[in-house]
Amino acid sequence: MSSMRAHVYRVAAAGPDDVSGVEALFAAGLRPESVVAILGKTEGNGCVNDFPRGFASRSFEALFARHGVTGVCLVMSGGTEGALSPHWTVFSREKSEAPAGRALAIGTARTPVLPFHHLGRRQQILMVANGVKAAMRDAGIDDPRDVHFVQIKCPLLTLARVGVAENEGEAVATRDTLKSMGLSRGASALGAAVALGEADPGSIADADICTRYAIFSRRASTSGGVELLDHEIVVLGMGNGWSGPFAIDHAVMENAIDTSSVLKARDRLPASARLTAVLAKAEPDPSGKVGGLRHTMLDDSDISGTRHARAFVGGVLAGVFGMTDLYVSGGAEHQGPSGGGPVAIIVEKES
Repeated sequence: MSSMRAHVYRVAAAGPDDVSGVEALFAAGLRPESVVAILGKTEGNGCVNDFPRGFASRSFEALFARHGVTGVCLVMSGGTEGALSPHWTVFSREKSEAPAGRALAIGTARTPVLPFHHLGRRQQILMVANGVKAAMRDAGIDDPRDVHFVQIKCPLLTLARVGVAENEGEAVATRDTLKSMGLSRGASALGAAVALGEADPGSIADADICTRYAIFSRRASTSGGVELLDHEIVVLGMGNGWSGPFAIDHAVMENAIDTSSVLKARDRLPASARLTAVLAKAEPDPSGKVGGLRHTMLDDSDISGTRHARAFVGGVLAGVFGMTDLYVSGGAEHQGPSGGGPVAIIVEKES
């Protein structure tokens, strides 16, 4: 019986428009139509006006258009503070004649366009939950326990979008565009939690989003952006109908210096396997402390706390893995416990 086979490539980027490394993969034999998702870490502030994210997306859209390919999930996460290195993580999949076993499985989905007045509300949670379930089906994953990471790119509000909603007689969840990023990330993460059986949708009200942090997903990573109006969803897990050398596991950091949980996850994977990618969430602990000591990430009026958190957690994980091209996304509302966040580790086993 044939199987599906996944491949993962980590490619350095000289700038938000530098797609040359991916073009080189195509020249070396990677079929453009086999690519289903690209996760990018780009220069920028990671906030509402982080235009390098859109620049990167457009650059890849143009690249794939030259090859006649559409529909690739392009999830760009802005902010490479500290020593985080800009890069692309390319996910592809193809049918294989190898017998089906248990290996990395990849599924993608896109939701309908989110009405602006639904952002940060239950309607967004339910929309994303349906999208995550669709991506699981696309990956051939039936059991939510086999899902190890759900990456979601979600929209945000701009004043223009707020104006559209208000002109239609609708009230938005917030007129603060930066706050809308957090609400969108939080609602999207709760959508993943609902889809994975981590939360009961009937027990979540609008007022719980970004306030009731005891409800969270242990496998969701969400990133807000002005460059889209819907949600792009990538599900990564272990599938029984898949073959190939790639495997994934995940950890949940209880706080920003919780390396023990990450090391335990790495130890569950084959010791001889080559590290392929690390995907993580980061946020400034809302308690104002890390490891019992005061931090000042939330007191800085010049630099957003999410930027501090990306640099800090990026440094912690770089020390663990000995690499700086890590996908560390800031803003972990309802993504792991407060002050912590999920970390996924992808390895390539020896052939």
